[in-house]
Amino acid sequence: MTDELELLRDWDADASPLSEPTRAQARHRLLNTIARTERHPGAAPSRRHALRLATAAVATLAAAGATILITEDAADEGGRTDRAGTDTPRMRNAAAVTVLNGAAGRASRRETSVAPRDDQFIYWKRIIKETARKTGAVKSYVDVNWDSVDGSKRSLTMELGRVIWEEPLGKNEGVWPPREWSQLKKLPTDPEKLIRGIISLGRAHKPIDAFSAWDWYDAYFMLGNLLKWPVLPDGLRPAAYEALALVPGVKATPGMKDSAGRTGVGISYPRESSEKNRYLIFDPESYEFLGFRDERTSRSGKETYIQLSHVVEWAIVDHLRQRP
Repeated sequence: MTDELELLRDWDADASPLSEPTRAQARHRLLNTIARTERHPGAAPSRRHALRLATAAVATLAAAGATILITEDAADEGGRTDRAGTDTPRMRNAAAVTVLNGAAGRASRRETSVAPRDDQFIYWKRIIKETARKTGAVKSYVDVNWDSVDGSKRSLTMELGRVIWEEPLGKNEGVWPPREWSQLKKLPTDPEKLIRGIISLGRAHKPIDAFSAWDWYDAYFMLGNLLKWPVLPDGLRPAAYEALALVPGVKATPGMKDSAGRTGVGISYPRESSEKNRYLIFDPESYEFLGFRDERTSRSGKETYIQLSHVVEWAIVDHLRQRP
């Protein structure tokens, strides 16, 4: 499979150069489009754990020169953006940095080396507890997934109890995070290099001190999706936690509950309106990662649901539907 980062770097090789503000706006719109577009018919978009990236779609969005509107809430959290698209200095949330760096240390100490083959599957089971905002009604789901390691085979995933078959990747398609283990191992385990490697569609050639607001949103968005993947090469998960700690505007909120009823500290990115009610939840003392808090809106737009989730087990298996 083509290296996803090379694929992204090369998508506009024959196109006219774009200005940095235009490129930043196109990136931002692309990420929001990916976040809102359903990966499968009938699937809940907020539960999507891998992002399909088609080069034609990227080129179309960038060429459109999309206009992006920054809300007042987003601008007020952690700094302002000038006309050139560069952030003025912002303070990082010390509590959030402590939690994320603590989580990185714990993850480093507990890593167990795994190296799945391309022909294998990643099995994982996730518990989701969903609460309707209006009525308070609670439903629980057990989602079981078998993901093809290299994306060359059909994968079986579940979304809120519904079985979904994912077809193998097509031509000029990649996923984020990359499924192919050899590509995951190419991602840097140095936090700053990791951020530079994943933002700007693989085109970051500037130091992180020169990042714009769009760059930092790219970083948070892509790192968050990387951390949803249940199995990563040694060093990559700690690096992702430490990289999140570098993002200005990350915030720690105590007293968050996970889907197992455990109380923890929620890490969020409130400066971006689409991320305000989404949290990574950690134990406040051990910094163990507990799970995710998210929100889902019904197709009609009339109902909003709070979703709490955590992975209860995972394994590398040889066959679809095989359990450990």
